[in-house]
Amino acid sequence: MKIILTGGAGFIGCNAAARWIKRGEQVIVVDDLSRRGSDKNLEWLKTQGKFSFYRQDIRAFDALAEIFREHRDAATVMHLAAQVAVTTSVTDPRSDFEINALGTFNVLESVRKHCPAAAVIFASTNKVYGSLPHARVGEVGGRYELIDREHGISEEEPLDFHSPYGCSKGAADQYVIDYGRIYDLRTVALRQSCIYGLRQMGVEDQGWVAWFSIAALLNKPITIYGDGKQVRDVLFVDDLCDLYDACIAQIDKAQGQAYNVGGGPQNRMSLLELVRELEARIGRPLRPALSATRPGDQPVFVADVRKAARDLGWAPKTSVDRGLSLLFDWISSNRELFVG
Repeated sequence: MKIILTGGAGFIGCNAAARWIKRGEQVIVVDDLSRRGSDKNLEWLKTQGKFSFYRQDIRAFDALAEIFREHRDAATVMHLAAQVAVTTSVTDPRSDFEINALGTFNVLESVRKHCPAAAVIFASTNKVYGSLPHARVGEVGGRYELIDREHGISEEEPLDFHSPYGCSKGAADQYVIDYGRIYDLRTVALRQSCIYGLRQMGVEDQGWVAWFSIAALLNKPITIYGDGKQVRDVLFVDDLCDLYDACIAQIDKAQGQAYNVGGGPQNRMSLLELVRELEARIGRPLRPALSATRPGDQPVFVADVRKAARDLGWAPKTSVDRGLSLLFDWISSNRELFVG
């Protein structure tokens, strides 16, 4: 099977690419290498097996479309390339829009023109639901919890984009779904929550699980935006890749659908809980600084993952404790990646 993978040198992308390369799939990695650490991930990918690489910005339609024309026999398009930070979207909304909204439109048009039979899996975000102002939230045991939603936020939740990032990814999300309706493309939108795992070069404004872990091990300062009681359901990257495989294998069921994707209620964790877990692992206090809540931040997001379970037989397998141990050990063994 031939797979075109945009953002294939990113954290999630290189994990997905490595899995498929090892399996013997023909992987076409498209990445502009602008993300911090992507060059290191690309070098690592070269140790995993054979693949093709194109250094390409998805905003440049003609050059991008030419790649799709060259690989018009691709069976799957995995679209992960994105601007991924809310804070960056606030300071530079134009670039955020051009990468996330226009870039996704360019990918869809490339598929429509050159490989319309391909399965198209899009990495959307839980930010399409905005700050969830109408969701009832209470404080329980020192962290925020959703009241009356024991399974979390479902796909029936109204869309409510909040922040330029939410708008750009939300627009892309809706284009992906509508291109499935209007042009009969085999599109799926995966509204991903907090993904973490190996090869994640987390930074302060994105990838908080990895960033807190890196900062703890390298004795760097940590800032919590808000009071730290915010809760997310975290999902280990291998489990996410399992879902990608399930979508591809069962595209006839998945096409035209949106799925909320996260660790679910059993894998939820607050920022302060992660701090305490890391303190126990390194044997010293971290004493994070507190700053103002970021715009559009959700006090709680827990994905209701039952639709993916019903349709595709998928469920998270990696516990928070197991996933954190794997991430912590990997960072400990690869400190040189985070220096400089």
